[in-house]
Amino acid sequence: MKVLSDLPANSTPTQPPPANNFQLPQGLIGFKDYTRAELLYVPDHLPFLWMKLHRGTDSVHFIVIEPGGLVADYAPELFDADAAALELNDPSEAMLLNIVTLRQHNPLDATINLIGPVVVNRRTRLGRQLVIANYSRYSAHWPLVEPVMPGRATA
Repeated sequence: MKVLSDLPANSTPTQPPPANNFQLPQGLIGFKDYTRAELLYVPDHLPFLWMKLHRGTDSVHFIVIEPGGLVADYAPELFDADAAALELNDPSEAMLLNIVTLRQHNPLDATINLIGPVVVNRRTRLGRQLVIANYSRYSAHWPLVEPVMPGRATA
């Protein structure tokens, strides 16, 4: 899990509008007291976003992505109780954010947590980190970059 106490010194995030703020009443796994969140973006870092979690005056940052278009065939299913707790009336109301783990010595080994996304209701701005119902199809360490098999040429 990539956790930073602050953004890199050479990055200047665009100040997000209030629409980028949301509540995480239960926090994240391992960060239960960080219940306020905001999405920040640095244009040079897209499609990656920074999710900044707040606890009082403390904050931590996670690198996240919206998986649509980046992870082929990713179709997470929510348990009915989770969808109800988030007051999701329609799938289009859900924003999925998947946490990215970077390996400091080899960024090509970056992985995405596909089984425990942060799901945010766009209408209510209420979010939760959930384990998806069809978790057995995915991994918490899904490779962001497809490994190249030895002896195979790349196009």
